[in-house]
Amino acid sequence: MNNDERLAEVTARFPFVACDYARALADASDAFRLQMEPDVRELEDEEEFGPDPFDEEGEAGGCFGLKQRFPDRVLIMTSNACFMNCRHCTRKGLLQHAEVVRSDEELAACAAYVQEHPLVRDVLLSGGDPLVLPDDEVMRFVRAFADLPQIDVVRLCTRAPCVNPARVTREIAARLAVGGKVWVNTQFNHADEVTPEAAAACVNLVNAGIPVSCQTVLLAGVNDSADAMLDLFRALQRARVRPYYVFQCDPVAGIAHFRVPLERAIEIERECAARIGGLGLPRFVADVPGASRKIPIAELSC
Repeated sequence: MNNDERLAEVTARFPFVACDYARALADASDAFRLQMEPDVRELEDEEEFGPDPFDEEGEAGGCFGLKQRFPDRVLIMTSNACFMNCRHCTRKGLLQHAEVVRSDEELAACAAYVQEHPLVRDVLLSGGDPLVLPDDEVMRFVRAFADLPQIDVVRLCTRAPCVNPARVTREIAARLAVGGKVWVNTQFNHADEVTPEAAAACVNLVNAGIPVSCQTVLLAGVNDSADAMLDLFRALQRARVRPYYVFQCDPVAGIAHFRVPLERAIEIERECAARIGGLGLPRFVADVPGASRKIPIAELSC
């Protein structure tokens, strides 16, 4: 099988999707291009890793489109599409057939599930990317949970500020800010991604009163050095985005070539801690199947 045939096999299994902005950014940044372009190495770890280490294909309590791994939070699948299919995505093998909440009845069932579980105080709107939906649809999801008295936080999990910043308008930011419960979790992995357009998108959210946090993924060949990470953290701070987490790549089929050895990850964390103040230093963690919390990478070496 030649390289073109193998790439066709990759995209048949893990489809290629990228909006115009993402394609243009990939032309300007090798670090971003590696996150966008299919790679034949995505087929090399099938025996080592599975597509669903966190058992996301199951339903929580029989509630369609709702996932629960921790007692105080739930995740709602709002969409099975993104502005760009990241090649390192945890759900890269699941999105095509994901259970997505679409109807009013399905959404009402999810809200009822939350009410029946009073420990839940945090709802993550994820997918896919919620912002591929029209504004009114996004707000339908937000209101379904923000209106519940037990809910403190509705997290909008989106990579739009990075891969399609024009989507993050002042109008949607103002609508999301109503009620004061929405936080935005986004993902930037390299300083090249914090373009003037991306920074403006983040400022739209922050100026509306919405906290914005970044969950970076540690990726071999993209950001696996202290210098690259520090450049990113400082660029995020200039855009008033909190560097929140740096994740080790999840143990998911198709992304082993991005995984950075644990020892190297710990070295990067230590060097960053010695060179930047705590306000700009995220926690370096791993999401471990079956764990009750995010695990600091230093604990994994014990």
